[in-house]
Amino acid sequence: MVDPAIQVPPEAKNKWLSASVLDDAASVIRAAFDETERRDPSHERTWIALVDGACHQIDRIKAEAKAREIDLETVCDFVHVMEYIWSAAWSFFSEGDPAAEAWVADKALSVLCGQAPTVAASIRRKATCLGLEPDERKNADTCADYLLAKKDYLHYDRALGQGWPIGTGVIEGAVRHLVKDRLDLTGSRWGLQGAESILKLRALRTNGDFESYWKFHLDRERHRAHEARYANTAIPRAA
Repeated sequence: MVDPAIQVPPEAKNKWLSASVLDDAASVIRAAFDETERRDPSHERTWIALVDGACHQIDRIKAEAKAREIDLETVCDFVHVMEYIWSAAWSFFSEGDPAAEAWVADKALSVLCGQAPTVAASIRRKATCLGLEPDERKNADTCADYLLAKKDYLHYDRALGQGWPIGTGVIEGAVRHLVKDRLDLTGSRWGLQGAESILKLRALRTNGDFESYWKFHLDRERHRAHEARYANTAIPRAA
C-alpha cells in the first residue's frame, strides 16, 4: 500500500523520441515539427524549442517555424549557461576559492531574472578593472560573448513565469537511453544502415508504437511475399 504522504513524481505521457545517423539536422527538425503539428494542427498552444545553443540548430528551427508560420519560443538550456559562468569565474578566482561559488550564484540569479546583457557587461567590466591580460580574461570574455549572442533566448524570467522548461536534462536522459545505451557499448561496431535501423526500432519501442508497427510490418511482408507476387498469376484449380 502506498503511503499517501509520499508524493508520486509525475509520469511523462505521449512522449515522442526520434534519432538518426543518416538524416541531416534539417530533416530531423522537420520531423519534430511534423509531429508537433500533428498534435496541434491549428497552432493553439505555445510552441517551445529547448536548445543547447548550437547556432546551426537554432537557425534550422527558426527557418522551419517561419516556413510554417508558427510563433515559436526558443529557450537555451540554463545548464549550458552555468558552464560558461563557472568558466568565467576562474578568470577572477583561484581554483577552490569559496568566493567563486557566491559570485557564480549571484550572476546565475541575475541571468534567471532576465538580465543576461547586464551580466555580460559586468563580467567584462570586472576583467578590465582588474587589469587582466588577454589570456587571463579569455574565459570571462567568452562567457560575455555567449550571453550577448544568445540574449534573445535567455529570457528565463518569462519562461519560469509561464512554467516553461529551461533545462535539457530530460532530453539528455532520452539521448542516453535511446542512443548511448545501445550504440555506445564497449567494443561495438556499427555501420550506418544498421545503426539507423536500431535507432528507429528503439524509438518505436520507447514511444509505445512497436506493436502497431510490427502488425504493419507483417502485413507488408505478406503483401510483398504473396499478394503482390501472385497478383497477376492465374492459379489452376482441380475440377
